[in-house]
Amino acid sequence: MTLAAVLGTLAGAALVGAAPAGAVSSRVTLAPGVAYERFDIRAARGVTRAHVISVDMRKPDVRLDLLYPGKVAFRSTVSAMADAAGAVAGVNGDFFNISETQHPGVEATGASVGPAIAQGRVLKGAVPDGQRFGPALPPGTSTEDVIGVGVDRRARLDGLALDGSIRTPVGRLPLGGLNQYALPEGSIGAFTSDWGSASRVRATCGTDTDRAAPCSTDTYEVTVRRNKVVSMSDVPGGGPIAAGTTVLVGREEGARQLRKFFTGEPVKVVRRLVASASRVPYRFALGGYPVLRGGRPLPGLDATTSAVRTAVGVADGGRRLLLLAVDGSPAYRSGLTIAEVASTMRELGSVDAFSLDGGGSSTLVARAPGASGVTVRNNPSAGAERPVPNGIGVFVTR
Repeated sequence: MTLAAVLGTLAGAALVGAAPAGAVSSRVTLAPGVAYERFDIRAARGVTRAHVISVDMRKPDVRLDLLYPGKVAFRSTVSAMADAAGAVAGVNGDFFNISETQHPGVEATGASVGPAIAQGRVLKGAVPDGQRFGPALPPGTSTEDVIGVGVDRRARLDGLALDGSIRTPVGRLPLGGLNQYALPEGSIGAFTSDWGSASRVRATCGTDTDRAAPCSTDTYEVTVRRNKVVSMSDVPGGGPIAAGTTVLVGREEGARQLRKFFTGEPVKVVRRLVASASRVPYRFALGGYPVLRGGRPLPGLDATTSAVRTAVGVADGGRRLLLLAVDGSPAYRSGLTIAEVASTMRELGSVDAFSLDGGGSSTLVARAPGASGVTVRNNPSAGAERPVPNGIGVFVTR
């Protein structure tokens, strides 16, 4: 069913009715299987404008993948990432390490909260729940929750946990993180060339339950190149990491274990992300949190705080997706509560839905037929696009 048809079935419901002057529903086919539409929603705090991309992955030429600027600890605008990757549409993605006011002098990395997979390659794992940025998680959810598309071309909600180890001649150590801005207490994390140039100090700040807790004073770093230890340091460093090099950062017990390493020691780091539900490998995945499962809103969703939102819905057995971003212009900035996001996505036909970063990050872009690049279709609430670490890109191969 098309969005227009869905809206047509909702006469008298929240998605139709009295709209502000000029708020006319508009639908444009961007490519076979991909369409853009805007319409108004009568929400608790007033009328807000929604922008939606519908994606029919039953079309063999249509696919989704991660938009990101080439490194985990880096940010770019959604429009720049979409144009660089050749996407016809996209929205912003996961919440991220946006500031470090609680740790003066520590660099904000810009890295996202949850797991990320691009083109089938694992980029990063999830930070501890207490280290995340963004609104409070609904009960029963975690930073490991993802929206993803498997190699079977079906979208689904899932959880992705890091499973890894550091192998040495005397045994194995558990791997506690991969390209993450925050590591679990007492753990060792791995940073690769996918991380970027940002300082790794932030990875040792805060605790598993308190993002604002002081940075650890018990840290150690070991650099492994071509599976051999080449250098050590008492403090985490920064700068680019060369291909074939892994930097191990330890805090507390993890630091004490790394101090046993010596130059020339053979070390091999292995890692993967393990799905909690599906056994199908993921081609693409990114973090956020679920708000709708099996057609039912999750219990405990916030029904009082309205804000500009971005979300993605899954319909038709994972074959159809709906990417939604709320308009951030002054006329519509009242936005939606998380409970209203779940309700809206269900009314649009979603069986499952996932909340992404909102506020000044909410951005939806689309390329008009015949155009050379995408344009921003919603109005970002800050008046311009905010650089973000990742997003969802819609691609059409002709």
